[in-house]
Amino acid sequence: MGSTFVKRDPDAPAGFFEAEARGLRWLGQAREGVPVVEVLEVWPAQIVLRRLHPVVPTTARAEQLGRMLARTHQSAAPVWGRDDGDGFIGPLPLPNGPFESWAALWWAGRVEPYLRQAVGTGLLTAADAADVEDVVRRRCPEVPATVPRRVHGDLWAGNIVWTATGPVLIDAAAAHGGHPECDLAMLALFGLAHIDRVMAAYHETRPLPAGWRERIPLMQLHPLLVHVVLFGHGYVGRVRQAVRSLD
Repeated sequence: MGSTFVKRDPDAPAGFFEAEARGLRWLGQAREGVPVVEVLEVWPAQIVLRRLHPVVPTTARAEQLGRMLARTHQSAAPVWGRDDGDGFIGPLPLPNGPFESWAALWWAGRVEPYLRQAVGTGLLTAADAADVEDVVRRRCPEVPATVPRRVHGDLWAGNIVWTATGPVLIDAAAAHGGHPECDLAMLALFGLAHIDRVMAAYHETRPLPAGWRERIPLMQLHPLLVHVVLFGHGYVGRVRQAVRSLD
């Protein structure tokens, strides 16, 4: 199989693979955090990574992920967003500011761009947009204050590779200075093996502030809207459900 893995896309948007390499290296700077796949080379149309060898996730590896992710999130970031360029969420551009606050990042950089696209294509209505904006404006000020933390930004199960030595993060083109609860909410959104053990180990290492479970739908609005834009009507109901749960 070789020791390298090449991701190639001749039609990749400008800066796509450079953003992935930048995000992986930046995220990997978190002291004792989750390891990231090693970047060997990066070009406009491809990235060369150290090949990983997946194994079956176990409860012990899940607890290891929880502890290390908590330490990744303990690592402060210099700004809300990034100060070295925008990123990508899947194939979509991801505005990185920098922003003056987490609330500004969440609305202007993570929710509004994809909400606008979903309305523009007719997938969501103007009433949906008003409802989303209302809950974001009302509920973001309730989120406990923190300094910017290093977050993956696209942390679903497919971006975690379980190896014999522990979990490894991949696809970090969305990495930024953000709120740790956003990574956890995305893990919960699409499912992860042994997620209860991940969360328990995380909480033991870095206790979560009160009310984090109730804030999960707020933190899931970004990935849900991205999925509406990319995959269509199948996710519209989930956006509306998240909004209702926040009323």
